[in-house]
Amino acid sequence: MFHDLTLRDGSHAISHQLTREMIEDYCIFAEDAGIEVIEVGHGNGLGASSTLIGESLLSDLEMIQIAKTHLKRTKLSVHIIPGFATIKKNIDPAITLGVDIFRIASHCTEASLTKTHIEYLSSLNKTVYGVLMMTAMCSVETLFEEAFKMKSYGANAIIIMDSTGSYLPSDVRERVSKLVELKIPIGFHAHNNLQLAVANSIAAIEAGASIIDVTIRGFGAGAGNTPLEIMAHLYECPLLNKTKILEQCDRFKVPIPICKPINILTSKYKIMSGFEKHIINAAEQYKISYIELTNNLGTQKLVAGQEDFIYITAKQIANNI
Repeated sequence: MFHDLTLRDGSHAISHQLTREMIEDYCIFAEDAGIEVIEVGHGNGLGASSTLIGESLLSDLEMIQIAKTHLKRTKLSVHIIPGFATIKKNIDPAITLGVDIFRIASHCTEASLTKTHIEYLSSLNKTVYGVLMMTAMCSVETLFEEAFKMKSYGANAIIIMDSTGSYLPSDVRERVSKLVELKIPIGFHAHNNLQLAVANSIAAIEAGASIIDVTIRGFGAGAGNTPLEIMAHLYECPLLNKTKILEQCDRFKVPIPICKPINILTSKYKIMSGFEKHIINAAEQYKISYIELTNNLGTQKLVAGQEDFIYITAKQIANNI
């Protein structure tokens, strides 16, 4: 039920500077704790490391190799956004290294961009999920239509991401209840901008979701994700060693996300949680208020990969353009 994205979404929280030691330690823990799936990589997935978005300390293939060395029972997944990642350069090497689950993601209204990648992996009998990001930006009907496309391409499951941390539990119930009509596993990925990640994940389960994304101590972009340790406490999972999970919480020495004013603003305007650091950096660089910058960005409906617009907008505000 719980897919642990600590080593992928958590990468955002430390500017994609996952070290070999962090990956090794966490994979050893995941095996010992009985975690079924973990995900590793740059916060924006395979092929996303760049000067604009943020450069990873380690390459995609290094991170996968390190993880696979320490994983036997626990499955390894990767996040892929077409446009960042290509089949030949990124997916084929990941297949060779033994990645178990491929999560192919697009903006919530652009599922057609995943067609080639999902069909390719499906043709090889690989486990492939369709992932719809920024899902608070579209209607339930549109979300269902886009998810249906991913299913038709061969996706084995559909994950919806509240990338902006904007949902209330009622929103989650409405969407998941509709998506379960697809008759394939449905998953939910929460962000904690409004301190509702746990409540929203519970609502998803009650509405029929069978995959819930979690990270230890909520370690993730912006205000963070649904904490693994809380969900493990709330639900009986025979495979999970809850004592080891709590012990790992105490050992996990990284900045733990908290809900800050900027997270409330990005939730309000449905701005991707991963943009937080760029907004703060741009505001400091151009000596303007991050509140003014975020309010301005709220009208632009940015999607992943448009980080440069944050700096362009900040410069325009500074120059009174």
